[in-house]
Amino acid sequence: MSGFVLRSLAACSLALFLAGCGGGPAVRTTPYANALPPSDTTTLNGVYEGTTDYRVGPQDQLEIAVFGVPDLTRTVRVNSNGEISLPLVGGIVAGGKTVPELEQLIAESLSKNYLQNPQVTVFVKEYASQRITLEGSFKRPGIYPLTGKTTLLQAMAIAGGFDQMAEPSKVVVFRQVQGKKMAAAFDVRAIRRGDAEDPLVYGDDIVVVGDAAGKSAYQNVMKALPLVGLFFLL
Repeated sequence: MSGFVLRSLAACSLALFLAGCGGGPAVRTTPYANALPPSDTTTLNGVYEGTTDYRVGPQDQLEIAVFGVPDLTRTVRVNSNGEISLPLVGGIVAGGKTVPELEQLIAESLSKNYLQNPQVTVFVKEYASQRITLEGSFKRPGIYPLTGKTTLLQAMAIAGGFDQMAEPSKVVVFRQVQGKKMAAAFDVRAIRRGDAEDPLVYGDDIVVVGDAAGKSAYQNVMKALPLVGLFFLL
């Protein structure tokens, strides 16, 4: 995907989050004022759920188990062609299939010559198709995949860190929580000093870094949010 397309998608995503915030957001505290809740696509224990019709893609990590046959339990990575390799059945095309479809396909492959009515379970341990949007004064802004737990500092490193115009005290995370658009502001300098927690980021988060010149389109939002790492309703 070209850089232009990535930046266009990022801009569109951010525009949706900021819709209705023109002239400065009406910032109100929410029931989450004492915590940093995960997004709607992530459970409280950190497991990414996404949509119910999620389809497996390249670089996803899958844990596959067959009830009563522990030797067939495997953790595999989907290759760039969307394929995985399993004992007894060899190569299987996992890409593009939902988890139930993949479970059925593996069970059918095992039942042909090896097992009677195998009970197959597929668990997606890492969703490589999770995406985070990094916008503003990054060296390489764009939309990037997340694999596993990722903190705010780690996410910023994915985009090459800040550019010369970045203002480390003006970092805002936009997130969808229980169907509401929310935002939290962070001072990255405090995080790096160890004076503030380095929070986790989740799939579908939008991270925006303001610039020192104050010319960013997001300055009204950033000014309205206290730099305490708490979420507020937009």
